[in-house]
Amino acid sequence: MKGLDRIDRRILALLQENDRLALAELGQRVGLATSSVNDRVKRLVKRGVIAGFYARIAPEPLGLELLAFMFVGWSDPRTEKPFLKRASASASVLECHHVTGAWNYLLKIRLANTRHLEQFVNDVVKSVKGVQRTETLIVMSTAKETSALPIANLPS
Repeated sequence: MKGLDRIDRRILALLQENDRLALAELGQRVGLATSSVNDRVKRLVKRGVIAGFYARIAPEPLGLELLAFMFVGWSDPRTEKPFLKRASASASVLECHHVTGAWNYLLKIRLANTRHLEQFVNDVVKSVKGVQRTETLIVMSTAKETSALPIANLPS
C-alpha cells in the first residue's frame, strides 16, 4: 500500500505481535513521541489498514477442540446467496472463502466435537437448498496458526 513508510510498517508489525502495547512503548520502539505514534495509529485505522483490535482467545479451554476445513460445492448459482447468508450467520464459521477448482467455498470452522460437526453439516450447510456436496478435513494438530500479515514482505 502506498504511503506506508518504514515507521508505519514497524508500528503495524509491533501491533500484530501485541496490540496492547502502550503508545509510549510503541513510541520508544519506533523512535517517535507518543503523540506522533497516536496520530499514526489513528491514521492507519482511518485508512482501513488497521481493521480493529482483538483479543486472541485459545479455543481449547472453552471446549472448542475441533478445528475443521470444509469444502462446499453446488452447480446452481442461485445457491450462493442463501449459502453465504447461512454461513455468515453461524458463529462456528471462522472463515468463508470463495475458491477456485472443483469447489465453490472453503469454510474454516471451530466446534466442540464431531457430534457438533455433524449437527453443523446438517443444520447449516446441507439445509441450504442446492448444496450438492461437501468434503471435510478434520485437523489433527496445528504446527502454525496466525493472523499476522507478512509486514516485512510488503512491496515498496
